[in-house]
Amino acid sequence: MISLGLSMDCFAVSLTFGSARKLVWNDIFRMAFLFGLFQGVMPLIGWLVGHSIQALIEPVDHWIAFAILASIGVKMVWQSFSLGDEKRSVDIRKISVLLTLSVATSIDALITGVGFGFIRANIYEAVIIISVTTFLVSVIGAKLGEQTTFIPARWAEFAGGMVLIAIGVTVVLEHLAII
Repeated sequence: MISLGLSMDCFAVSLTFGSARKLVWNDIFRMAFLFGLFQGVMPLIGWLVGHSIQALIEPVDHWIAFAILASIGVKMVWQSFSLGDEKRSVDIRKISVLLTLSVATSIDALITGVGFGFIRANIYEAVIIISVTTFLVSVIGAKLGEQTTFIPARWAEFAGGMVLIAIGVTVVLEHLAII
């Protein structure tokens, strides 16, 4: 259940980019691999670093995730209105975009890893389950996104930007215990 919860941000991003861009299998696998890798590595890092860094990261982790997701989302929304189709630069096929989104969507997994240390979970089993689940969910999201071909690219990019902003806001609200 934890792996599904952690992978939902990646699902939303994959769904969005699947609907906004024509992705070949290589693009989808690269995206899913990086999302799965980061979702798996972050809990391991959190588990290794443990309780000593929890006090430092936990107060700002949600703001970091929000800043990254919102900035990419705002850029996508702005581009959906201001640039022609040929000039769009938020492209999931770019490794810099993939790495940024991989980090942004996996920050909550870092704190989850710290929590695994407290409950004495088998971290290696958890890492494998989280990575594989995220990989599969990302592939499914991208392929489902492709099925929404009736949405013009400009509106899909706008919707994708709004989804990223909404995910960032949700992360902040959850950490502030508002929702």
